[in-house]
Amino acid sequence: MMPMDLILQLFSLKGRKSRRCPHSPLRHRIGTGTLGIALLFATPAVAQLQTIPGSISTPYPTAVSIAIEWSFSGDDNGNGEVSVRYRPVSGESWLIGPQLRRIAAGSNGAFSWSNRHSGSLFDLNSNQAYQIELTLIDPDGGSSIQTVTALTRQIPKALNTTTVLPATPGTLSAVLASVQPGQIVLLQPGSYSGFSIDVSGQPEAPIVVRALPGAQINGELGIFLQHDVMLESLVVNGRIRFNGSDRVTIRRCVVNASPNQFDGDGIVSFLRSESAYIVDNVVLGTTQWTEAAMGASGANRGEGIVVTGPGHLIAHNRVSHFRDNISLMEDGSAVDQFSIDIYRNELSQAADDAIEADFCFHNCRIRENRVTNAFVAFSSQPGLGGPTYFIRNAAYNVAHVAFKLYRSSDGDVLLHNSVVKAGDALGLYPGVPVRNTFARNNLFLGGPGSVINGFANGSGRVIDFASLELAGASLNYNGYGSATSAFEGRLGPISFNSLAQLRALTTESEASAVSLADFQATVGQPNDPLQIYPQQDLRLQAAAAGVDGGQPMAGINDGFSGAAPDLGAYEFGVDLPVYGPRERLLIDGFE
Repeated sequence: MMPMDLILQLFSLKGRKSRRCPHSPLRHRIGTGTLGIALLFATPAVAQLQTIPGSISTPYPTAVSIAIEWSFSGDDNGNGEVSVRYRPVSGESWLIGPQLRRIAAGSNGAFSWSNRHSGSLFDLNSNQAYQIELTLIDPDGGSSIQTVTALTRQIPKALNTTTVLPATPGTLSAVLASVQPGQIVLLQPGSYSGFSIDVSGQPEAPIVVRALPGAQINGELGIFLQHDVMLESLVVNGRIRFNGSDRVTIRRCVVNASPNQFDGDGIVSFLRSESAYIVDNVVLGTTQWTEAAMGASGANRGEGIVVTGPGHLIAHNRVSHFRDNISLMEDGSAVDQFSIDIYRNELSQAADDAIEADFCFHNCRIRENRVTNAFVAFSSQPGLGGPTYFIRNAAYNVAHVAFKLYRSSDGDVLLHNSVVKAGDALGLYPGVPVRNTFARNNLFLGGPGSVINGFANGSGRVIDFASLELAGASLNYNGYGSATSAFEGRLGPISFNSLAQLRALTTESEASAVSLADFQATVGQPNDPLQIYPQQDLRLQAAAAGVDGGQPMAGINDGFSGAAPDLGAYEFGVDLPVYGPRERLLIDGFE
C-alpha cells in the first residue's frame, strides 16, 4: 500500500500539462490536480456484466405491426435476453411474441446506434390497443419485467357524412382553394394538368381527392409539407410526390410513370414524411427488362415507390418496370427510416432492386412479397444495427443476388423466404464483413451461373457467403439446393462439399438439401435470367424435404401443421396470399 505522506505529496503537485491516455476506453483527459491524480491511481475499469435497463418505446406503430425498443447499458458479455408476451387490452389470453433481438452499439459511416433490445409484433389488428409484457433475463443481474401499451394505427378513411365538391379541369384550382378538412374533391371525367394540394386535413377528417372513371391527371400531383391528405382512385400519368407530408394516403390509384419527366418515378417522398399509407395501387415504369438495364449503373430509370421517414405501410401494390420497385432513401437522404412495413406487394421487372430496404435504422419489415424477374430481389445496403426483417418473401428469376446485404450491413433477419434463381443459391459478394445475420427456415435454390451486364451470379454453389462475420451470426434450419447437382459452398471462411460437411462444420447443423422436385407445381430452373418468366407457385408438396424441416419461432410461424414448420415462404396446405391490389382495377394494360 502506498504511504499516506507520498499520496499527499502527489496530490500537491501543480503545473503539469494534461495529456491524453491512449489506452483508456473512455479516453479521459488526465491532469495533475486532485481528480487527475485520483484517475492515475484508479482501479482499472471492470467489465459491467449486469444489464442496466433503460427506457422502452414503441415508435410509430402501423396498422399491422408494432416496433419495440428497450435501451440498456452494461451486459458486456452479451447474455441478456428479452422475451415478449402481448394481448389486446380488452383480451384475457396472452400471446407469445418474437424474442427481441439484442443490438450492440455500433456505427456505419455517418450513422450510429446505441445498445438496445429491439423487435416487432406482426399481424396485428388496426386501431387496437395492445398490452405488451417484456421480460429481461440476465444471469449476471439486472433482470426486469416491464409492461407497456401501444395502439396500432387506424386504417385511414374518409368521413361518412361529408361534403362532396365536384371539380372539372376548369374549376379544380378554385375548388382546391376552398376545400376544408373532411371534404371530398371529386374529379369529373376529363384531362387535368398536374397540380398541388396546398392544404391539410385532420387525422379524423382528411382532405380527399377522388376521381370518377374517365378522369386523368397528366403531370405531377404534389403534396408538400401538408398532412392528412387522401388520394383515391386516381389515374396519374406522371408521378405523385408528397415531400415532407405526414399521414398521406394513396389508395387504389394507377400511376403511369413518364418516360421523359420526373426521372421516371412513380410515387415518391424524398423528404422525411411520417406514416404514409400506400395500398392497392398499380405503378408502372418505363424500364425494360434487358441486359443493358441491369444493375445500379445500367440503362434504367425510376423509383416505383420511394419513401423516407418512419411509420409507413406500403402494401398490396403491383409495381413493375423500374430501376427499384420499392425503396428507401440512401446515405444522407435517409432520415428516421424505421417502423416501416412493405407487405404483400407484387413486384416484377426490377432492373436493380425489387425491394431496397437500404439504411433501415431498425424494424423495417419486408414481409410476404412476391418478386419475379429482378436483378436483386432484396437489398439491405446497409442495415444499421437492425433488425431489418425479411420474412416469407418469394423470389423467382433473380439475375444477380437474392439478398444484397452489402456495405457492412448489420442486423439482417431472414426467415421463411423462398428463392429460385440462376447461379449461387445464396450468394453474397460484398467484399466487406456482413455482421449479425440471423437466418432460419429459408429455402434457396440455384443453378448454372452466368455474367449479366458485367455482374456474375456465381457458379451454382448452394452458398457463397465468404464475407459473413461468424461471430454474432446464426444460420440454421435452412434448405439449399442447386440444379448443378453439386452441393458445395462456403460460409464465412469455412468451405464444404456435402450436406454432411455443411452440418458438421458450420452453424447449419439442421440444414436440408432441397430441389425443384420439392414443389407441388412444376417449377423450371430459370437458367436464362434475361427471359421474362411468369409468376411461380413455390409451395411445397407433401413429401418434400423441406416439410417439417424448420424451427418453431413464436410470433413468426405459430399454427404450423405437422411436427415442425416447413421451410420457405409457405406452410404446406395453405392458400397463396393475395399479392398486389385486392380489388381488380379495370385499366387498359393492367391484368
